[in-house]
Amino acid sequence: MAKPEMEFHLPDAAWEPGAVAGAWTRTLALDSQTGDYSGLLRWDPGVDTSEQGTVSHDYWEEVYVLEGHFKDLRLQQTYIAGMYACRPPGMQHGPWQTERGALMLEIRYRKT
Repeated sequence: MAKPEMEFHLPDAAWEPGAVAGAWTRTLALDSQTGDYSGLLRWDPGVDTSEQGTVSHDYWEEVYVLEGHFKDLRLQQTYIAGMYACRPPGMQHGPWQTERGALMLEIRYRKT
């Protein structure tokens, strides 16, 4: 199975609670066998992911900031709309904090 073929449409997936309070995810496309995923990540104003600490994944992750901004507490850097990250498996990132909220496009995939 692969991600489904879809022409332009208005996504109808609901926003689901994310890993911390005030974080939300909305799936756009998913391959349930590989875990390849495209979706939106929304952080409400005041989200702080410090309870998660620094994280890493066993998959590639690409993130594009669509709206808002957030601060990387480990690197002491602020990321704004228009910025992009491409993280290979095992790359450490986070934790983050946002005062006003953020909306991001997130793509996850396994190297084949």
